[in-house]
Amino acid sequence: MNTIKSLSIIAALAVSFAACNKKDDNKTTTPTPTPTDTTTIGTVGFEFSHKAGSADLVMTTGNYTNAAGESFTVTKFNYYITNIKMIKADGSEYAEPESYHLLQADVASSHHFHLKSVPKGSYKGFSFLIGVDSTRNVSGAQTGALDPANGMFWTWNTGYIMAKLEGTCAALTTTDKKFVHHIGGFDNFTGGIRKVTINFPQNMDVSSSKELSVMLNTDVLKWFSPNTVSIASSSTVMSVGATSAKIANNYANMITLGSVVSE
Repeated sequence: MNTIKSLSIIAALAVSFAACNKKDDNKTTTPTPTPTDTTTIGTVGFEFSHKAGSADLVMTTGNYTNAAGESFTVTKFNYYITNIKMIKADGSEYAEPESYHLLQADVASSHHFHLKSVPKGSYKGFSFLIGVDSTRNVSGAQTGALDPANGMFWTWNTGYIMAKLEGTCAALTTTDKKFVHHIGGFDNFTGGIRKVTINFPQNMDVSSSKELSVMLNTDVLKWFSPNTVSIASSSTVMSVGATSAKIANNYANMITLGSVVSE
């Protein structure tokens, strides 16, 4: 009798153990953050200031001179910042998930964003792409910063406009004096994607108690140099080619570090 009871208990325990270990493949669970989780991550904030040289960029009414000596105004200045990676002092990296941000000089709310789950530690800098990676260029209709409704998409074949600059130029002979530069393409040679790496003056700590604030300057004059681009010679750039590649090589240098502080 005791043997039968023992076998029954063992069988019941076996069934219970199997039930506890059965995987429910139809249910997605989201881990609940614990106090330990929140102490191992921090926030990095990015703030972009738009400039024309050392002066603040003034849309529409500001008048500036490019490397070709041409006077111009800016009515539209948009560009993508994507694939942000924070680089630790030891060289390892943290990549922001779904890292796609559309910066628009005339939309103040687009000038700042936060990375909220950066592992704590010492960081020496960060990298990012100006433009949208090739995978997302061929991934069909998307939302958020990549929504075609933002006016930064050509067609499903040619993909995203990585950066655009529009305005007027006194050197043009047309009645409206308007110029349009839309830089796209995602191949390795003439495409508009450029990788940028920015190093901090010294290693900076990311912690749960303080936000690391990164201030960046975007200089519209760099669109036209160091490889001199003349608006009069290229007033409309809306396809992939030698001129668009030259502009992309220029704007790879347009974003520089203003300051970085922990606060």
